[in-house]
Amino acid sequence: MEIHIGDRIAEVELLSKEDNLVSIKIDDKIYNLDVVMAENGVCSILHDGKSFTAELKRAEGSKKYNVNTMFNSYPVEIVDSQAKYLRNRRKDEFDDSQDRIFSPMPGKVVKVLVEVGQEVESGQPVIVVEAMKMQSEYKVKKDCVIKEILVQEGDTIDSNQTLITLE
Repeated sequence: MEIHIGDRIAEVELLSKEDNLVSIKIDDKIYNLDVVMAENGVCSILHDGKSFTAELKRAEGSKKYNVNTMFNSYPVEIVDSQAKYLRNRRKDEFDDSQDRIFSPMPGKVVKVLVEVGQEVESGQPVIVVEAMKMQSEYKVKKDCVIKEILVQEGDTIDSNQTLITLE
């Protein structure tokens, strides 16, 4: 998942958790922590023999927090896979240039709705992909011709992998 801390963006992965012992990877660096959550969103973190205390205040109904330490306060936003996917979909809706169809998330090709050489109209669905137990139809943004279909129904795909190229 992605964590926004002020202007910094960090890629964070939980590697393991057993009781209070947590191992996480932040931007390719591994941290082994002892984390104890106290009441009212306060947590105590032990790392390399040093103790830290942080207070997490969550914004109402969102994944945004204000994290207060002894000397500083940081705005923090957690951007999980689903939020990232939805953000990319919204961003793509406003961009008219399109030379390919891709999925911003890993998933599985459910149905290819077009053939190579087929002329398609703006807004026409060309492929259905399942990601996170949700099926999405991907549509073209402008009139074009299908140049290449790089996947087949049933294929497992990576995020940002080109599925169909357009002319």
